[in-house]
Amino acid sequence: MIPLMLLSAALFAQRPATSGNPLFPGWYADPEAAILNNRYWIFPTFSAPYEQQVFLDAFSSKDLVSWKKHHRIVDTAAIRWARRALWAPAILEHRKKFYLFFAANDIQNNREKGGIGVAVANQPEGPYRDHLGKPLIDRFHNGAQPIDQFVFRDDDGRLYMFYGGWRHCNVVQLNDNLNGLVPYPDGSTFKEVTPEGYVEGPFLFKRGGKYYFMWSEGGWTGHDYSVAYAVADSPLGPFIRKGKILQQDPKIATGAGHHSVLSIPGKDRYFIVYHRRPLTETDGNSREVCIDELTFDQKGNILPVVITKEGVRRTLLR
Repeated sequence: MIPLMLLSAALFAQRPATSGNPLFPGWYADPEAAILNNRYWIFPTFSAPYEQQVFLDAFSSKDLVSWKKHHRIVDTAAIRWARRALWAPAILEHRKKFYLFFAANDIQNNREKGGIGVAVANQPEGPYRDHLGKPLIDRFHNGAQPIDQFVFRDDDGRLYMFYGGWRHCNVVQLNDNLNGLVPYPDGSTFKEVTPEGYVEGPFLFKRGGKYYFMWSEGGWTGHDYSVAYAVADSPLGPFIRKGKILQQDPKIATGAGHHSVLSIPGKDRYFIVYHRRPLTETDGNSREVCIDELTFDQKGNILPVVITKEGVRRTLLR
């Protein structure tokens, strides 16, 4: 009989050392990555025709290698005003609850019903319920379609939400109950912070006292889909474009874009989580979630991301 300790060690040794890309099976896009309850989480868009996008799944992992699927954490039965095109979830842990921001219905003008909503749950895997019973933002402001929201908590506790499609990006301040917006000192509520080349998919993180603003550009179904970034001294900008850091590799995959960034607590180590399209696929919805290293030079510039089939090494949270 093999001792249990030796058997456990042998089984662990057989586990893959790297995540591989894609991270998990299925067509998914627009991944929001976060660390919640000492686990890695990814909240993606279910990549399918708009009428089929009526729910959101989530995935969790202890090590970035093995992922557990959490099916249908929210759907249009819980969000009665949403009927299709549930897109680009963003997660925020706040006051011991979890808030999931999402876009719904792909509205094309101010007469249509939809926009950016908020759902709330007691745990990351849900189930989520509608926090407002209506969209938080349901109109076009500064030309920005109300989609692709990302929520950022600054060091002073202020909550900002960046959002926008149609080549315009706004930033708003959220109130502490996450049920409304807080005007800026000048009386405005929707500040446009659109950098050069912006199309959609904003993301912000802070490193070394600087704010790194990132976005997707190009067409989401095309080979030119990619990620660029800018740096500023304030979450309100001004954001001056620095350059493109993620794009396709014709030998590996196409259409790499709409990302988020994972930062390992206590370490200057970062991962970029994004979607891309396999070389075998031509359908725009055939997108899968991948992960690779995000690195910097000595001046703090983001280095171009090398997209891989191997992904990243197993990384446990302490």
